[in-house]
Amino acid sequence: MTSPFAVSQGEQRFVDAARDLAPQFAAAADEHDREATLPIANLTALHKAGLDMAAMPVDRGGAGLSYQALGEILRIVGKACPSTACVWMMHLGAAQALVTYGPPFYADELRDGKRFANALSEPTGGNLFLMPLQRAEPVAGGYELDGAKRFVSGCEIADHFLVNALLDDGPGFFGVPSDDSVEMVPIWDSMGLRGTRSQLLNFRNTLLRQENRCLITDPLAPNIIALGLPWLSIGVAEAALDALTEHARKRVVPTTGKPVGDLQWVQFDAADSHVKLLAARTLAERSLWLADHNAPGALEAAVEAKLYANQVAKNIAEFGLRVGGGSGYLRSSPIQRHFRDAQAGALMAFSVEVCRDMLGKRLMGSQTDTTQ
Repeated sequence: MTSPFAVSQGEQRFVDAARDLAPQFAAAADEHDREATLPIANLTALHKAGLDMAAMPVDRGGAGLSYQALGEILRIVGKACPSTACVWMMHLGAAQALVTYGPPFYADELRDGKRFANALSEPTGGNLFLMPLQRAEPVAGGYELDGAKRFVSGCEIADHFLVNALLDDGPGFFGVPSDDSVEMVPIWDSMGLRGTRSQLLNFRNTLLRQENRCLITDPLAPNIIALGLPWLSIGVAEAALDALTEHARKRVVPTTGKPVGDLQWVQFDAADSHVKLLAARTLAERSLWLADHNAPGALEAAVEAKLYANQVAKNIAEFGLRVGGGSGYLRSSPIQRHFRDAQAGALMAFSVEVCRDMLGKRLMGSQTDTTQ
């Protein structure tokens, strides 16, 4: 029986393109982590493979790629190089908003290989990235923003930013070009996902042009970032499980002369990890299926999927450290990188704590707003 979550035959070529690129992404992942460099060559390769425009709406020149196919692509890329997957997902998320709800020229910019980045999270806003606190003042031609945005992945190579601000009539979203009014503050020195280079940006009297405003009808509608975030953690979890399995098969216990993988506790935890990973994938696939079928509950399902995927990635990565022992703690081992990368997903909005709060209040029947 064909899985209801299977990628359609017509979209398989996009998945195959990502699979073909994955080995070269994986080969450079350690270097990008070690040097904290942006994986520009990887991002360029994804664009040249047609995967940027594939995710855009058909009426804007894209292929209208299903969320199901996009999730599979993010899993493949995330397993090979999670920093690449993260920057690319944020690029697509910003492009989706600007191409779909902004002026037509953004589709041309994306087609030409221009880079997009999200600049939505405020230093004091926590998880309130859809409800900005920084106010933009009306000026001739639009609004003027004087404020800061943090964790802007890939900002150093971005040509356009998706920026939010509080207006008199509520939150507004705009496309903003990278110009002299946008100042990058080089603060990035993270524990994991070091290749994302998610710096802080200062906007100094930046003009938010009225003609570049995104007329987003429902900011809470399913979107690439909300649905894609679980797949970053799933990709990391799969890479971590592969790395610890390889180590356990090759590493010999000195006292027994047998592989680490022959130890019962390793086999038991490996079985648990395998099942947890399958469950995380099923939850994430369910959220994509709901979104593709315009069914209610897709965003809530994405929150559930993210919460579980984040926890599974951390659990499997920690299992890898236990299996790797001292050698897995060394920089020369991929095990330690997977452990560090696994921590990031739980911190991304909505964070694990906020996801728990949102779901818990719904289950308990509370009406309290929990988005901070």
